[in-house]
Amino acid sequence: MTPKLFSELGLSPNILKAIEKLGFEQASPIQAESIPVLMSGRDVVGQSQTGSGKTVAFAAPAIEKVDVAVRAVQILILCPTRELAVQVSEEVHKLALFTRGIHALPIYGGQSYDRQISGLRQGAQIVIGTPGRVMDHMRRGTLRLDKIKMVILDEVDIMLNMGFRDDMETILKETPAERQTVLFSATIPRAIQDLISKYTRDPQRVAIERKELTVPTVEQSYFEVDRRFKIELLTRLIDIYDLKLGIIFCNTKRMVDDLVDHLNAQGYSADRLHGDMNQQQRDRVMTKFRKSGLEFLVATDIAARGIDVDDVQVVFNYDLPYDVEDYLHRIGRTGRAGKSGRAISFVGGRELFQIQNIERFTKVRIKRAAVPTAGEVEEARANVFMEELRTILKSGEFKKQDHVVERLLEEGFTSTDIASALIHQLQNGAGAPAAKPAAPSREEERPRYDDRPRRDDGPRNFERRDDRPMRRDDRPARPSFAADRPAPPARKPWVAAEPRAARPAAVAAPKPQPAKLAEAAPVEKKPEHVEKKFVPKEAPVAKEPAHSPVPEVEAPDLVKGRPAKRGPFGAPFGSPAPKPKAASRRTPEEQTRIFLNVGAEMGVEKGDIVGAILGETGLPGDTVGVVDLRERHVFVDVAKEHANSIISKLNRTQIKGHKLKVKVA
Repeated sequence: MTPKLFSELGLSPNILKAIEKLGFEQASPIQAESIPVLMSGRDVVGQSQTGSGKTVAFAAPAIEKVDVAVRAVQILILCPTRELAVQVSEEVHKLALFTRGIHALPIYGGQSYDRQISGLRQGAQIVIGTPGRVMDHMRRGTLRLDKIKMVILDEVDIMLNMGFRDDMETILKETPAERQTVLFSATIPRAIQDLISKYTRDPQRVAIERKELTVPTVEQSYFEVDRRFKIELLTRLIDIYDLKLGIIFCNTKRMVDDLVDHLNAQGYSADRLHGDMNQQQRDRVMTKFRKSGLEFLVATDIAARGIDVDDVQVVFNYDLPYDVEDYLHRIGRTGRAGKSGRAISFVGGRELFQIQNIERFTKVRIKRAAVPTAGEVEEARANVFMEELRTILKSGEFKKQDHVVERLLEEGFTSTDIASALIHQLQNGAGAPAAKPAAPSREEERPRYDDRPRRDDGPRNFERRDDRPMRRDDRPARPSFAADRPAPPARKPWVAAEPRAARPAAVAAPKPQPAKLAEAAPVEKKPEHVEKKFVPKEAPVAKEPAHSPVPEVEAPDLVKGRPAKRGPFGAPFGSPAPKPKAASRRTPEEQTRIFLNVGAEMGVEKGDIVGAILGETGLPGDTVGVVDLRERHVFVDVAKEHANSIISKLNRTQIKGHKLKVKVA
């Protein structure tokens, strides 16, 4: 197709001036095909993907059709979502900048009725709205459609999927029969064919070739990953590609909320966008995202319609869409206006067949990518750090510290060692090579942390190294106290008969003595009183320790097996019970125990703690040992060589909205 300039499409000078101010000169294929037909007055059915410029394709002719002398609604544009209605309204205002007397009004749910009614009474000629709110104004009598010249249905396939078919038909029936009808959609399924045959008159079909349905500037790839490991893979890809602005799509609102919590806990700036949010919340999030106040926007398909943000680097399909056509809308959020972008999908199990369906539909090969290793992530982080350091050195915008360097040189340190130590300190150990362990210890083979049940609806733990179903034998065992106790001395078992026979005699031997003392000296009460106090002390002194393992029991796990008439943890009644954690375990020599000021009362779980440590530092999973979660705080065993780095980085982050304070326990 030969490219065309906007000046060749028959538009008025005022519209051309506005288009020139927007920076456009050459029309896109959908614009070049649609605008002349719409200017001629024919009905149009357009098929093009999101981001191809179809808003200008129907908005510019719509403005040309308006009679500015008539203060009544003449153009009606229906959109599936609030965000898309706002976006179209903004485009209309930009195109009508130099056309006097044009008043465009967006009406959608979540906005005040008073403001919308006021705008309609002032004589808005172009109304951009969602079907539900348009129907409300029609019932109230505040919106009349008897002078409509053109009805535009944008994203018709999405409105059908959202259940707006009856509303659309009701609205179309209230408009004049001689109106001009325009439908735009990325796909034309059977239901849209029925609407076309019923409500259009000899429409002109304008379709972009199927080979152009996906943006060629978008690099598409997918990773095979189990759902439990998605969050770890996501953070690795963000770090390795140094991504600063992206959209992450999930299929459910609950998954959106969970993923946002995980990303924020690991130090990334993310916010959500889904159907449970009111309009004020949506506007706040979108304004922040457009101004790059957020790194990542996590959204569902419906809520994300209408997102038009420049310079989006990447679109993540955290969950593959249920409908193949939704894939086109998702990846159309990046690579806009000829810019390059990435589309990355996470695939697991039978979802590989869905990738094949997408490839057949788009006629584009989606390449399979290898999951980056932890070493590659570390190398990427080091490269980013080196580039930042190089930029600072080239700019010269840093305070000279020659006197410090000279003092260190005088003490015998080399310049290279000084520079290496400073870089190590600046990175908090993130880019420095870790010391080689002498030999794999038993602690490295121990399951890393909790044995709580895993949730099936969100990314929680990614510590298991295989994809086998969780079995009871696979669950990490609670800390064992038996290994820390010294071996008991050799003694006869409980079934020894001779000590049991000797026990009554040993206890009963002193009993006749008080009676004899009483016969010999009945007047002296003092010996009898002493004897009564003496008898209880005699029983514990009997030679009994060899038959009772209770004094050696220190583990709380053995409480249920204690002998009768014993207090908690095997202690006799009347003695103070020891604290449950006092002798629970010892931190291995190759690890350091750290303290964090968050606990279970704040909604923090063990997975959040491990995720924060690994996400902030990028260290391998075996860096973290036992996680001892308490009500108001938590103790964590971490590799001794990385302890300082972990403490430094965690002190700059938050978990569940709580600022961390970390120190050596």
